[in-house]
Amino acid sequence: MEKFGKSQPATRVEDLRFLTGAGSYVDDIAPADALHGFFFRSPVAHGDISELDVSDAEEAPGVRMVLTAERAEALGVSLAMDFSTVTNIDGTPAAAPERPFLAKGRVRFVGEPVALVVADTLDQARDAAELIMFDASERAAHVSLSEGGEALHDEAPGNLAFDFGLGDREATDRAFAEAAHVVSMEIEDNRIMVNSMEPRGAYAEWADGRMHLCFGGQGVWGMKGHLAKSFGLDEAQVRVTTPDVGGGFGMKGFSYPEYFAICAVAKELGRPVRWMSERGEAMLSDNGGRDLVSQADLAFDENFRIIGYRIENTCNLGAYCSTFGQMIQTNLFARVLMGTYDVQTTWLRTRGIFTNTAPVDAYRGAGRPEAIYALERIMDTAARQLGVDPFELRRRNFIPADAFPYTSATGENYDVGDFRMVMTRAEEAADRAGFEARRAQSEKAGKLRGLGVAYYIESILGSPEEDATVEFNEDGSVSLYVGTQSNGQGHETVYARFLADQSGIPFEKITVVQGDSDRIARGGGTGGSRSVTVQTHVTLAAVAAVQTGFADFLADEMGVDRDAISFDDERFRIEGRNETPTMLEVAEMARAAGRDDLLKITETATLPGRSYPNGCHIAEIEIDPDTGVTEVDRYTVVDDFGNLINPLLAEGQVHGGVAQGIGQAISERVVYDEDGQLLTASFMDYAMPRAFDIPMIGFSTAPVPSTANPMGMKGCGEAGTVGALAAVANGVLDALWSRGVRRVDMPFTPYRVWSMLQEVTEPAVAAE
Repeated sequence: MEKFGKSQPATRVEDLRFLTGAGSYVDDIAPADALHGFFFRSPVAHGDISELDVSDAEEAPGVRMVLTAERAEALGVSLAMDFSTVTNIDGTPAAAPERPFLAKGRVRFVGEPVALVVADTLDQARDAAELIMFDASERAAHVSLSEGGEALHDEAPGNLAFDFGLGDREATDRAFAEAAHVVSMEIEDNRIMVNSMEPRGAYAEWADGRMHLCFGGQGVWGMKGHLAKSFGLDEAQVRVTTPDVGGGFGMKGFSYPEYFAICAVAKELGRPVRWMSERGEAMLSDNGGRDLVSQADLAFDENFRIIGYRIENTCNLGAYCSTFGQMIQTNLFARVLMGTYDVQTTWLRTRGIFTNTAPVDAYRGAGRPEAIYALERIMDTAARQLGVDPFELRRRNFIPADAFPYTSATGENYDVGDFRMVMTRAEEAADRAGFEARRAQSEKAGKLRGLGVAYYIESILGSPEEDATVEFNEDGSVSLYVGTQSNGQGHETVYARFLADQSGIPFEKITVVQGDSDRIARGGGTGGSRSVTVQTHVTLAAVAAVQTGFADFLADEMGVDRDAISFDDERFRIEGRNETPTMLEVAEMARAAGRDDLLKITETATLPGRSYPNGCHIAEIEIDPDTGVTEVDRYTVVDDFGNLINPLLAEGQVHGGVAQGIGQAISERVVYDEDGQLLTASFMDYAMPRAFDIPMIGFSTAPVPSTANPMGMKGCGEAGTVGALAAVANGVLDALWSRGVRRVDMPFTPYRVWSMLQEVTEPAVAAE
């Protein structure tokens, strides 16, 4: 049998149904008799609701109900949604204003749900929404990342959501006072949209006092708990399911207002209700990412070794706190802040600001890209200001391979790593030695060429605990129940082949079951690169439990000592006997003997520690100075993911992540006007990366196996994006440095790059 999980590439089995239109997404499987929901959303960014008349809409053809905040409360449903907060630097709690799932008395961003119209058809619901009379006494909008302005919430004067600090501020200040060199830099990280291929959607139904919500998400248990609380139910009365999901990127890991509203209406009407976001709705109301400004400072000794790192950033939380917003922008940022460098003292301060924009949460890396971007941008600028090769400056400051295990200044316990080795491999793979010749060739053609490098490290996040259930079915198939949720990563292939490898059960006999809170007792969902590492770890425990139970059963059935029975990943071996039964054959024996207790085994396992994927990205950029057009001409990645389960899927994850990173670096940017109106509200205005924006991506691995799990694996979910942002930006800076440009900020659109070049004065160029 071909072994899986030991670095053999294997294509994804789920792709056949996805590519042939046979997927089962929310909009495919909603009940045929479901009513259709359409949300009336606020047209203004900030104001007190002075009129909300839905009477004409209620009388429109086909309309069954119009739900407002007032009516939801009359039905006994709590409007308040759950969210997370952190503790301020002074020990006080952060601002925690209520977030209603339908606007109550006041609207705080364009696109905020105000009313839900439910009708027999979507067209009827949409037409009826046009009849709603809405007016608001407008208040001043606050869209800048600064304190002050009219408060969105009474609980947050000055619109300060939180003020968080981490590290040793006094020691860091001393390091800067003693430093031989100090480099400072302000870094903007532009706001972006998710634009998942499948927009958000859901349907809700009630039966026998139980609620069922089916939605496109990244895990069912958080949503289950939130619904139970809002509707005053025991969790046993709530079922949440998730079918196929067309992209999540962290954005679909949150609880959203629409899900609560359709559940309330479905209960009241006694009919299933479905809702599917339109693309314009998604751009207005999906959680976005990034949108922060960082002031970063590095202190060096006389040998260019970092002795202190200080960063203060201000991030946009949008109009409300949301499920993970403050946690992501603080704790996760801090965890990876120090990167791969041997720094003893650091100080982080981050402030969250409420603005009249859609809710904002970091995604595409959950805080990792923001932190690594800030660190790698200032490292590159420092190298240029200090006259040191950017690669050499990083090498001088890497944590040495013999220093592991290593505790970072922010408290992360890195188990293993060899950053010098990985970077050297990347330089070779990128043909750094040939770069100057390529630069000269570009210059002959009137172009500017730059080389950008970024070295990242991240950690798998989320709960280290997970469940797995292996069930042997009567038809000879096997079901593997998992607590994570695939949204495009290929989990069905990975988990089934991993189980096949460890158990000898034919791959085609295994079905992966996910996304059903009734069939799976609990789970941590998918996010933070945790899925494969945590889920395969517990699957190993489940297989071991099956082996033990089956071996004990065989010993009793065959009258042999338990020690005489072993398992070799394919068959049981019994000393002195010719029988070599497979797991499926033993399962049938157990079924015939009435041992149903052996046919469904559930195990729980906890990872002893997090693993730390890391790697080096090198981007070559070519710029036309006459037009500002910026192209990523060459791109190379060498990653340390530890032992790979499936190199093909890992490479696909990296390619997708790099494409996302290039998109943000080159073209993507969310823009609001001063009144809080979204100006990039369609693909006519919001520039997603195209195929011609993405070069061929060279990918290879240099594994240093993790000691934090028995497989030696490290997560890889966000690795492509985490490194791409800084690598591309540093390449642009390198290309423009000779022209006197000293600061570059994403996105590098033609006009923006052209403007950077025009703003450089001749004396500044000559002075260099």
